[in-house]
Amino acid sequence: MTLEDLGYHLEFENYRKVQNLESLEVARVVSEHKDRFVVRTAEREYDGELIGNLRFSAQNRADFPAVGDWVAISEYDENKVLIHSVFPRKSMIERLAVGKQGEKQIIATNIDFACIVQAVDRDFNINRIERYLTICHTAHVKPIVIINKTDLVNDTELAGVVNAVEKRIKNVPVIAISNESPDGIERLKEIIEKTKTYCLLGSSGVGKSTLLNNLLGKHLMKTAAISESSKRGKHVTSHRELHVLESGGIIIDNPGMREVGMTDSTGGLEITFDTITELAKNCKFKDCTHTTEIACAVIAAVESGEIDKSSYENYLKMEREKEHFMSTVAEKRQKDRDFGKMIKNYKKNK
Repeated sequence: MTLEDLGYHLEFENYRKVQNLESLEVARVVSEHKDRFVVRTAEREYDGELIGNLRFSAQNRADFPAVGDWVAISEYDENKVLIHSVFPRKSMIERLAVGKQGEKQIIATNIDFACIVQAVDRDFNINRIERYLTICHTAHVKPIVIINKTDLVNDTELAGVVNAVEKRIKNVPVIAISNESPDGIERLKEIIEKTKTYCLLGSSGVGKSTLLNNLLGKHLMKTAAISESSKRGKHVTSHRELHVLESGGIIIDNPGMREVGMTDSTGGLEITFDTITELAKNCKFKDCTHTTEIACAVIAAVESGEIDKSSYENYLKMEREKEHFMSTVAEKRQKDRDFGKMIKNYKKNK
């Protein structure tokens, strides 16, 4: 295997040369366990840990390595390496950190395509697909919608689900598959490109781990049945991990996500809801919120049926979440500045 097989390309190599890192080896982060990382070179995998300077100079969690990152390393033991530097990310999929206001959680980095997996048998929700689309568009990652477990519905029901998705979501591939049948899996394999990195996104129980096993051609990831009492999926995948397919594609699996909170998703919302974005240009007021204003082109389109009402309401909800996140970040920054001034004045007076 070569570094190129892992997704390495000229842009990363140029950075390595400019930063005078040529004396260090290059590796990609394939899994992360709190403060421990597993990295992969062209030859093998190592346990990696951060050098002190990199650890203590980090301003927030985003400054630490994440699955998908390229790093500069040096070997200090037979199976261990030190991580000296994290290369700039060409893309980064992230969401609102659960239970932490104004903070982000990195899902994966250096992604080319994101596979948004939803199952037809439970919790199917186009609003959630639009959420995943928004974080993909914000990260400039190409999305693919995968409708899974099609063996649990008949052809008419499946056609209805696919049509409903395609009616609300334009210009995004929609692939129907069953982990019990090779048909859809083979179609998915055909579109996976060599040296490109794909990320699996979806709730627990939608079949991501089984899908990965089928793509890998071996039983590598644990799977579990849906709870009959709660009808919810179980978190079988406990951490993010990168795998290389025999065909050459690169897949990152993720634990199931029940919450997909918006961050500073400016740009992503506009692409996901491009019809609303275009119609908004015709609103009477430039700062129209598309809620109660007169002569609002968006509201008029909802009333006429041009825009799906559920999609419109989903857009407004995500827009509010984005604004709340940005205001929370601004408040935290102001508090940090005020605290810094207080400490400075205290030292000065003392």
